[in-house]
Amino acid sequence: MYRVAIIGRPNVGKSTLFNRLTGTRKAIVGNEPGITRDRLFEIARWNGKQFEVIDTGGLIPDERETISEKVLQQVEIAMEEADLLLFVVDVRDGIIPLDQTLNSILRSRGKEYLVVVNKVDVPQLEQEALQFYALGVEILYFVSAEHKQGVSVLVEEILRRVSDAGEINVEEEIRVAIIGRPNVGKSSLLNRFLGKERAIVAELPGTTRDAVDSLLRFEDRSYRLIDTAGIRHKGKRDLKSERLSVVMARKNLERTDVALLVVDAAEGPTKLDATIGGYAHKAGKSIIVVINKWDLIRRDTHTAAGLEKEFRVRMRFLEYVPMIFVSAKTGQRVVKIFELVQEAYSSQLIRVPTAELNQFLVTEVQPLLMSPGSSRKFAIKYAAQVGVAPPTFVLFTRSSRKLHFSTQRFLINRLREKYGFYATPIRILQRASRKKM
Repeated sequence: MYRVAIIGRPNVGKSTLFNRLTGTRKAIVGNEPGITRDRLFEIARWNGKQFEVIDTGGLIPDERETISEKVLQQVEIAMEEADLLLFVVDVRDGIIPLDQTLNSILRSRGKEYLVVVNKVDVPQLEQEALQFYALGVEILYFVSAEHKQGVSVLVEEILRRVSDAGEINVEEEIRVAIIGRPNVGKSSLLNRFLGKERAIVAELPGTTRDAVDSLLRFEDRSYRLIDTAGIRHKGKRDLKSERLSVVMARKNLERTDVALLVVDAAEGPTKLDATIGGYAHKAGKSIIVVINKWDLIRRDTHTAAGLEKEFRVRMRFLEYVPMIFVSAKTGQRVVKIFELVQEAYSSQLIRVPTAELNQFLVTEVQPLLMSPGSSRKFAIKYAAQVGVAPPTFVLFTRSSRKLHFSTQRFLINRLREKYGFYATPIRILQRASRKKM
């Protein structure tokens, strides 16, 4: 597929242009420089054609601070992968030395690039934008990404280089979100999956801010891997971009099928791990707990069982969730995760025929609910499965009295034992029969 990478110094509006071209709000936008750090990928679809857009971090070539060096590496990779570069500059700042340096770097690559003069949102600024011809290009593209002005002209220029896509064939993807608190190894796990440094990895917590999508083909299945920002305690969310990262991470859970909750083996399960797991549970997503950094633990035959017990105690509401102990650094058992993901994905789509479900309730569940001495006595007339992902059941009961929590849990456990529903939450809804007048 034809690839377009957006390049430029910090805070010139690259992420706004990315969102405009792709019709998404995937990239975090703000006035704080350096918000985007990883490369973001998304498909843009215009006039029956499609191309891939890559958003990059603000490029500061002479910066030696750790994150900026990593950003530079990501931009270099994006320039190698792309067919066309969009060099974004800010009309309000004019040409500054850093723009000239970046222009020289782009020229030295020998790859085609377009100079996009952004923030030209009033006619008076078009005259100011003419100064960018000094960069040595024949054509400038004046846009206001925020207000959509001039974007259609830029898109037409891109589409001239894109072959006809015909019908867009969308292959089924298993969407996997990698979630967890900062610095537990989410990006390291992503990079281990992909076999290259796709997301920035550093010892500084909070390195990832955007949700980074990567497509992976493994054993004839397609996966969309979503590396989300680390979710912090409320008191530690000082910057606007950090708070927005949390909102985006929770929003990205909504578009996933299976969540990998990454926990640090050396630190053990924490209250924040439970909170993040709760987000995925409430969103109705299948969950797999990935205990990372297993290579750092001094182990004996009881270590894994002890850590799992500790986790189960702290997260009782995730009793149905499988756990796997891995090392993203060494690759230990990482491939095994895909087996669990496939099983979780298949389980959340199980449908139980209504006749079979009611037969199960009548013969195996109702007698236990109505047995003498049972604390869960409850008469169920009939039931039906009304949804998948998560599996959702409606119980039509003779009484309007609300199902007790223990009764719901009993029913969920029996359904799980009978039909599997591996790693996925189960929803129970109640409908009381209307009384006859």
